[in-house]
Amino acid sequence: MPKESENYRVMVFTTIIVLIVALVLVGVIVNAIQQHKNKVESERRADLSKQKAIIDNTEGALLAAEQIPISQRLIFIMQRRVLAAIKMAKQMGDTSTGSNERVKSAEEALKAIDVSKPPPPEDSFKLPQGDKQVIQFIRGIKTLRALLRSEFKKNRIESRVFLAEDKLLERLQLRANVDTLMRRGQVAIKNNQLGSARQCLEKAIGALAAQPNPDDFIIARKAQLEDQLLNIEDTLKKANSQDVAKKEESERNELDDLFAEKKKW
Repeated sequence: MPKESENYRVMVFTTIIVLIVALVLVGVIVNAIQQHKNKVESERRADLSKQKAIIDNTEGALLAAEQIPISQRLIFIMQRRVLAAIKMAKQMGDTSTGSNERVKSAEEALKAIDVSKPPPPEDSFKLPQGDKQVIQFIRGIKTLRALLRSEFKKNRIESRVFLAEDKLLERLQLRANVDTLMRRGQVAIKNNQLGSARQCLEKAIGALAAQPNPDDFIIARKAQLEDQLLNIEDTLKKANSQDVAKKEESERNELDDLFAEKKKW
């Protein structure tokens, strides 16, 4: 009897140990599954936030592009980027960002774009009047170039298309920068701040001179800026000469007064 009692106690103890181990294993497994679910959900939210950011940034760039003479093909590329992000959000279960209505609206907007339409002529470029608008204009161009480069890296654009569109944007950015410097230079000249005006013109000339394949616009604008720079330098030289002459005259008068014969009263 004592032996059977001992065996019973051993069996109970073993059973308890097994149950404890089983509970620990179950807890570990449940915790691992929960951590995996949390990780998946965290990654899903991060991906969803990324898609929303793509939509917001691209739509913002398209809104800014209303003031920028860009091609319909570039607008098509940007709209297609928005549609891809909306569909991705839909696949992730976001019924707001990826709603059927929004998908349909983006698809219709894409179909309405005529990619065969030639880009606006370069002469249609007009720099905004206010400094704030100019800054937004240039930022808009830079954003479009960044988004275009992103689409190219994702192999959504052919090399020839990317190079052509990026070249158009690069030209617009160059014109905006040069014309802004010219405008600031003219304001400085009116305010008789010739040193500041010279700096603006020199920066503009440097930007044009850095272009590897100068065309008619670059050559003409560079010549115009160089003429203005020469006029400023001539004005500065004349001003310096006048200052020197005045100084010499002043020193001469001082010497004359010093060595002049004293009057006797």
